[in-house]
Amino acid sequence: MSLTQAKRFSLEEYRKLTDLGFFHEDDHIELINGELIQMASKGTAHATCLRKLLKELPGIIRDRATLQSQAPITIPPNSEPEPDFAIIKNRSDDYLSAHPSPADVLLVMEIADSSLTYDQDIKIPLYAQAGISDYWIFNLFDNYLECYGEPYQDSQGKYGYANKRIVLPNQLIALPCFPHLSVDLNQVFPAKPNY
Repeated sequence: MSLTQAKRFSLEEYRKLTDLGFFHEDDHIELINGELIQMASKGTAHATCLRKLLKELPGIIRDRATLQSQAPITIPPNSEPEPDFAIIKNRSDDYLSAHPSPADVLLVMEIADSSLTYDQDIKIPLYAQAGISDYWIFNLFDNYLECYGEPYQDSQGKYGYANKRIVLPNQLIALPCFPHLSVDLNQVFPAKPNY
């Protein structure tokens, strides 16, 4: 009896496949821990939250940092997630020479409805191990913001964040990278429909 094992890809192999046109622009693929992950389709609540953040964040951040949406962050040796948003350090070439690395990242944000378990169980250890200091999940299922901070590694070698804070959709939240700037979550979370 032979055992089969899925092929894991390195960043270099993933980039070669991308350069060769193996993936279509509409495929919405991420490389996570060497695996090619098909990202879930976005529901209307996810898309609405994304649009609301696109309205709010640029006016708050301005030229203090760079805001990217659904663009890669390179996490060696074998991950290149494309979070819904990332606030990254400004760079003179606007990252033309290479995608941002964890050292460039000030805050990662995911919008989660059907992807909630994945964003909690897979992305938390991925971002924590990479040393990304702050990670937010706009939890549309429970209708609140989950703020994670202070990455750590436990005695079993597992990664996570030491701090988790819940912020309700009617509150303000300061950006951890710019504590004097706040996001009004009333302007971000989609309104619940009245039936």
